[in-house]
Amino acid sequence: MHISSATRPRTVLALQGGGAHGAFTWGALDRLLEDGLTFSAVTGVSSGAMIAAMAVQGYVHNGPKGARASVSKLWHRVAEAHIFGPMNASMDWLWGWDKGMELGNEMAWAGITSALRLFNPGQLNPFGQNPLGPLLAELLDLDAIRSADAPRLYVAATDVESGAAKIFSNGEMSVDVLLASACIPMMFPAVNIGGRHYWDGGYSCNPALAPVLSPRPERLVLIRAQPRVRKGVPNSTADIVHRLHEIAFQAPLDAEVALLPKQVRLLDISADAALARHPLTSKMNTEKNFLDNLFAAGREAAGIVLPA
Repeated sequence: MHISSATRPRTVLALQGGGAHGAFTWGALDRLLEDGLTFSAVTGVSSGAMIAAMAVQGYVHNGPKGARASVSKLWHRVAEAHIFGPMNASMDWLWGWDKGMELGNEMAWAGITSALRLFNPGQLNPFGQNPLGPLLAELLDLDAIRSADAPRLYVAATDVESGAAKIFSNGEMSVDVLLASACIPMMFPAVNIGGRHYWDGGYSCNPALAPVLSPRPERLVLIRAQPRVRKGVPNSTADIVHRLHEIAFQAPLDAEVALLPKQVRLLDISADAALARHPLTSKMNTEKNFLDNLFAAGREAAGIVLPA
């Protein structure tokens, strides 16, 4: 089908997932929206999906300014609540964090892997609670997201049984959909939606690009929340596992980027400089200072790629 220049979308967004590292995405998107970025569609996974949902509902209310305010409100609330603090505190004795060990070091990873062998998710999190649930229920504006003039929104989760990505759009959006897209199976029970069970969308796509490429846009803005390149060869178990996760979560996205139509201009905002020095466990770090630093790094990265 031929898309005329009058109807062809100008810009679509793709927001990668990365837990608390999504604060980098927040910062990058904040800088773009400050510059007046408009978008017709957005696809996201995990924390990227939550940012996408907030951006869409804010955009409906007040364009780029509204999107910027809505996403900022989400992250300020996450920081104020220190959202995973109580959960981390309850497992400090397992990780060794109560003894002042740095997140991500070898002994901390030994504690994590030992705990995962000894306890199933139901024992580590007996009530199956995700602390993001109440916060999302308070902030999510489903009427705005489902309105006819809302930018198209696509959120991916991984079907546990088939292993395939399930893409949810505006009309299907809910708190459960966003929690499914961010469901870490070692910590939370799979999310049941319509009789199917879902885990984090990053296992199958990170994020899915196909939905925002039809009709074909002029530009795709991809904001990464995980480093692609990390210098050196890891030797410790902690560093090996960390790097394996990064490679596995990048692979589906890189495969889609390689097939991107030449007519689509790609604006790829890299997280390498900001995130390559942080361990995997820092994805659970919702301390305000940490999030603020990643936010600033995201703004700086976006500023570099913007035209002068």
